Amino acid sequence: MEERVKVAAVQVPPVFMNREATVDRACKSIEEAGKNGARLTVFSETFIPGFPYWRGLQPISRWSEIMVEYQKNSLRIPSSDTEVMCDAARDAGTIVAMGCTEMSDRKGSCTLYNTILFIDGDGQILGRHRKLMPTHGERMVWGMGDASDVVAFDTNIGTIGGLVCYEHHMTLLKSAMALMGEEIHCAVWPGYWVMDRHPGKKKRWENGDPVHMCDIEHAAREYAFENQCFVVSVGQYIPDDQMPEWCQDFNVAAGGSMIVNPAGVVLEGPLLNKEGILYGELDPDDRAMTKAYFDCMGHYSRWDVMRLDLRLDPAVPASERTPLTRRRIEEVADRHAIDPEELADMISELQEPD
Repeated sequence: MEERVKVAAVQVPPVFMNREATVDRACKSIEEAGKNGARLTVFSETFIPGFPYWRGLQPISRWSEIMVEYQKNSLRIPSSDTEVMCDAARDAGTIVAMGCTEMSDRKGSCTLYNTILFIDGDGQILGRHRKLMPTHGERMVWGMGDASDVVAFDTNIGTIGGLVCYEHHMTLLKSAMALMGEEIHCAVWPGYWVMDRHPGKKKRWENGDPVHMCDIEHAAREYAFENQCFVVSVGQYIPDDQMPEWCQDFNVAAGGSMIVNPAGVVLEGPLLNKEGILYGELDPDDRAMTKAYFDCMGHYSRWDVMRLDLRLDPAVPASERTPLTRRRIEEVADRHAIDPEELADMISELQEPD
């Protein structure tokens, strides 16, 4: 980051379980954010087509019906829907981080993923991040991302990355994002809640509830300080009267969007129980001054004591191996002055199971 940047946290409700209408609403918000000077516009977790608040509340027969409807309203990347959003991002001149439920692009698969789609300000798709570990009942809805989803993108406003919900409590994943030089982080959530003693007991934040009883605030602020980056944290907001009755038992869609600087200071928000777009200005000097005091990628690290083991191989259903020919064995044996038969025996032994 070399200059001040205006960012937008979009806290508007999706049209629940309606991909087409939600994409249209997203494009209108992108246009509005661009007109107000936002260079980065961030949406909530699974904004398209809404978070599956019904995830563990239905008998399996009803769950199956809802799941199929959810599949039909998921986002394909790329698709005509992404083309529309890319056009909107280009016209508005803003980078977009769009939370969505994504349909697998693997031939033969209908698995869904909890994804952040990143679109550059020129309208090109930068890439995506799929949530590595769906939380609790989410494992009934989404598959798991893999090593190819641990990504950050270099843009004209800085290096941008993002994580989904409780990935912000995965210590090694946060370290991996720091390793990628992330300067602006997009943190997306399904809402804002009040937690009662443990994460399995939470309720939607309501007016009058304490603000600091939600782990989102602490996670966003600690992430910012640990990695010395700005955090644009966006929670999903859906008014009670727009939430289907069969989702009410896990209705946490109170928003809670906020913008945090690299010292963990909340610059804007949280915006709670209301629709709106939260704007904030990011000053690169905030990051430089925090780095001067605490630099996780420099003077405040001990890689001689502990290091991250980052596995970079993606999960694929099949891999291709070049067969080892007799000619290849003889070439290698000759280069190293080894008897070809001895080399072939060693290779066979290495290929045997332990």
